[in-house]
Amino acid sequence: MNTWMMATAIIALASSLLLLIGRTVQVGWHHHRMHHQARIITIKSPPTVDPAGAITLWSNMIGTLRPWWARLLIGQPHLAFEYCFHHDTMTIQLWVPGTIPPGLVDRAITAAWPGASTTAEPVPPRPASGRAVGGTLRLGRHEALPLQTDFTHDPLRPLIGAAGGLGPDDRACLQILARPATGRRITIARNAARHIRTGHSSNPIARMLDSLSGATLTRIPTRGQDPQGTLEHSARDRAIIAKQRGPQFETVIRYSVSTTQRQGSRTHLRGRAHSIAAAMATFSEYNYLQRHRLVRSAAVLNRRLLWRGDLLSVPELAALAHVPFDAATPGLQRANAKAVAPPAAVATSGPGIKPIGIADTGQTRPVGLKVADARHHLHILGATGSGKSELMARMILADADAGRGLVVIDPKGDLIDDILQRLPARFADRVVLLDSDGAAAPPVLNPLDGPDTASTVDNLVSIFARVYASSWGPRTDDLLRSGLLTLRALSSTPTLLELPTLLTVAEFRQRARATIDDEILAGFWTWYDELSDASRAQVAAPLMNKLRGLLLRPFVRATLTGAQSTLDMASVLDGGICLVRLAKGTLSTDTVRLVGSIVVARTWQAATRRSQLPKHRRRDCALYLDEFQNFLNLAYPPEEMLPEARAYGLSLVLAHHNQRQTSPELQEAMSVNARNKIILNASPEDARRLAHHTAPHITDHDLANLGRFQAAVRLVVDSEDTPAFTARTEQLPPAIPGRAEHIRRVATANTQPTKPVVPQPKPGTDPRRAAA
Repeated sequence: MNTWMMATAIIALASSLLLLIGRTVQVGWHHHRMHHQARIITIKSPPTVDPAGAITLWSNMIGTLRPWWARLLIGQPHLAFEYCFHHDTMTIQLWVPGTIPPGLVDRAITAAWPGASTTAEPVPPRPASGRAVGGTLRLGRHEALPLQTDFTHDPLRPLIGAAGGLGPDDRACLQILARPATGRRITIARNAARHIRTGHSSNPIARMLDSLSGATLTRIPTRGQDPQGTLEHSARDRAIIAKQRGPQFETVIRYSVSTTQRQGSRTHLRGRAHSIAAAMATFSEYNYLQRHRLVRSAAVLNRRLLWRGDLLSVPELAALAHVPFDAATPGLQRANAKAVAPPAAVATSGPGIKPIGIADTGQTRPVGLKVADARHHLHILGATGSGKSELMARMILADADAGRGLVVIDPKGDLIDDILQRLPARFADRVVLLDSDGAAAPPVLNPLDGPDTASTVDNLVSIFARVYASSWGPRTDDLLRSGLLTLRALSSTPTLLELPTLLTVAEFRQRARATIDDEILAGFWTWYDELSDASRAQVAAPLMNKLRGLLLRPFVRATLTGAQSTLDMASVLDGGICLVRLAKGTLSTDTVRLVGSIVVARTWQAATRRSQLPKHRRRDCALYLDEFQNFLNLAYPPEEMLPEARAYGLSLVLAHHNQRQTSPELQEAMSVNARNKIILNASPEDARRLAHHTAPHITDHDLANLGRFQAAVRLVVDSEDTPAFTARTEQLPPAIPGRAEHIRRVATANTQPTKPVVPQPKPGTDPRRAAA
């Protein structure tokens, strides 16, 4: 008999040991799966925090609870909400296991705290730590009794104060691990709560479970003679019932203070750890958090292992794990502007999409602008260093890769340099380059070369009048217009270089007058010739000083005074790449504006000639203008030009620094006709005006506080306006060594005048007969 009992005991002990080992191995495997492809979500607090947001988050996380069979086979994932302190900064992050689908927790965070910014990254390697001291915080009483959740202030104030002021080599972390509790676990807890309230249990199994779990049953004293005690126990009963009514989380709280100094003072670390643990006493009410020693605390926190925890309700967990809602929380990483997820209808990526950036909240995904919607034109506002050039360069490279024609005018030069260094070599034969700093001869763009005399002259006169508006009068306007019309009548390929000769050499004027049929134009030159030499010089002086300032520059003279244009803008719009680099360090501001406006005028003339083509043959093309207010100096007002450009398949990307650079009329035209908006940086004054386009989702405060490379975007999707959202622009890929020089060499050959081919006679034949 004794032998049989001993054998039974050994078998039972061995079975228990095997079950324990098997369970340990199973839990280890579950945690290994969770750590595979786990990620850290860094939460940047919005400018204003809703205190109830944490309840929304953890209520949403109940949805991660798996069915019983899935929990048995692959385990129940848990989350780790962490407050990390380093020197003078505080970071809030959420560890998410790889078994939870990407984007689920991110969206829950942004739903809980609208405007919060989230960044998901792989879990970094464990930081080196010389010494570490820490502990675990567990409920001091039975888990049926709740912690305090009702505060008039942020309960994290003591924690932030205790962890503040760390040394450069010190780190501190408070980690809250939580997972939804299962039905069986909650049932046991509710039975125990009932026992606490009644003081006894009629179920022997429940009594056994209570004894195994270490629960201490607290009998309620008789409520006959003590009204105060009756009220106290009634309040406790209500608190217990309220905690058991809602969903529960299994929770463990750990903390650690570490230093990278091998010789760090353990007494200093222990004192800081005690301060952090003591700061959690603010949650004491019917229950409290009791500290326990934790060996190798830094390694344990890095493993993020949750075996069994205390049951906490959603309000309790929300009070412990939330984004601080004190506006003056020191060192907290905040989102400068509210982050807003893009609408689902916004395009992502593809050959028919112009890239904009990456959504900076919710599910991380590319955002872009459809080519068809880009015909509604794009207005970009951003200061230097805000990411405007990178955004435009990526869109230009995407257009080039898709074979769309494009014209880029850069008044500084950096944008063109970035493009040349990254443009694929196979596109070199499509490139036409006008570079004010280039050593090679630029292509010829004769502003007087065009099929329509009236529009050619009107555009050029309008450009001069607007560029030199401060010193432009009606007599100068009349003189320039008459001179250009005369040169057009004199020759089929006139040049600006002939205009000073026309104004100063009488013999040249006499020869030109013989070709004029218009009586009004002939009468003008009769009046001009009847003036004395001094009066004639006085009349011509305002125009002559502008022409000399322009034509004395070698680049301008080589570009604008050639007889036959070698730059065919119609071919460029049908798939070419025209890059115009006008560095202000080489040219004056007025010269940059004039040359750039001439390029815009030639582009517009080529676009309008598309009206002769069927609509399906008008290929999409784009005109990119940095500091666009300098180049819209045509005879056509922008409010008429922008709607017409859409019909010709020409989309305009108009970028500048601030609204003060533009006139009220131009601002109104941009507001109405450039329906796609990207705002990278705005002054408070500009933010108030531009907020009409982004409200109510993005306010003027958000526009004035956008972070670096963060953009407020409002796009047209399928010709309909969509709500505004925020995104983060992407950096350009690394420059390719030698690519810019290769593109320049090929581009120079692309625009050289073609020499006539002279047929060579065959050997033994008479050259005169061959010529005949």
